[in-house]
Amino acid sequence: MVSFSRHSHNALVKWLWTVDKVTLFVALALLVIGIILDITASPAVARRINVDDFWFIRKQVFYVIASIGVIFTLSMLKLKTLRRMSIVGFFIIAFIMFLTLFFGFETKGAKRWISLFGFSMQASEFMKPIFIVVTAWLLDCGKKYDYFPGMMIAIGLYGVVAGLLLLQPDIGMTMLVTAIFCLQLFLAGLPMLLVSVLTAGGIGLLVLFYFIYPHFHARVDQFLYGSDETSYQINRAMEAFQNGNLVGKGPGEGTVKLLIPDAHTDFVFAVAGEEYGVWLCLIIIVLFAVIVVRSLRTAIKESNLFVMYAEVGLAVSLGLQAFVNMASSLHIIPTKGMTLPFISYGGSSLLSSAIEVGMLLAITRKNTASEDKDNL
Repeated sequence: MVSFSRHSHNALVKWLWTVDKVTLFVALALLVIGIILDITASPAVARRINVDDFWFIRKQVFYVIASIGVIFTLSMLKLKTLRRMSIVGFFIIAFIMFLTLFFGFETKGAKRWISLFGFSMQASEFMKPIFIVVTAWLLDCGKKYDYFPGMMIAIGLYGVVAGLLLLQPDIGMTMLVTAIFCLQLFLAGLPMLLVSVLTAGGIGLLVLFYFIYPHFHARVDQFLYGSDETSYQINRAMEAFQNGNLVGKGPGEGTVKLLIPDAHTDFVFAVAGEEYGVWLCLIIIVLFAVIVVRSLRTAIKESNLFVMYAEVGLAVSLGLQAFVNMASSLHIIPTKGMTLPFISYGGSSLLSSAIEVGMLLAITRKNTASEDKDNL
């Protein structure tokens, strides 16, 4: 008979006692909200591309089940195993991103997707959490061993990732990865002067991107002056929030999903606002805030540098991506085409978010950091 005591040697029981149940519950709640909104938003999109109404829903349910499996599997790993998987995964995903430049298919002026074994994959989504963990390991090693140039290697790997992203091009993901990487460098003790220089350099690059990349140029102009098809989508999204008001028009009663092609992905937050009202939008915001704030509070008290760097990076990455999606829908920032983690339709988006939370749960398990004696 299985003992459910805290001192049980059963792996599953030990996991139940040590895992962060609040973060796990919040992630599962977001997945449920995602399914509800997909049931609402995707049938109209399915009709536009002449497939049956439940085509997207069936696929989303499959991705959600797979995502739950990923979360539970990764959350049980030891830190040593997690690091080794991330290092191997980094080179595999980087290679796939390289192949995407030649064999990927173009969507909206960018080559971000590649077909592998019958599945469409956006490799950059998976690179984000893996790069965060690898960087955390390198910075930790650089602190522990004077002879190990961890920060320089991390900067070199960042250059590889940023270069592959800009060649696609994917400016939004480049900015997101850069922001998280700079935060990790700051936590690792990068002087404020260099932080200021990097910030100024980042602003300068954005100005340069404005003149180099037509797609980025168009998005910024649309945000500032209002024009083209993207403005049409933003205007419809804003109308959706106004129509939803406090309590919403009711499930299935919204019209924004009939007017915006990306209602089930980039603008799913607008669907939530129109059909369920401000209350559901606030619940979604609070759920993401719980993950981020809870992780930052525990990271502050953490003595294991690897855990601190990785925990902050993963949590802020999840929260920042959610902010970009919601702020784009509300016309606070230029539209980016970035998904809302756990809620937007899509296998790559869902699985990458599951990897982030699964890794976060693994590194925050009680006693996991104290048992971590090996850097690799």
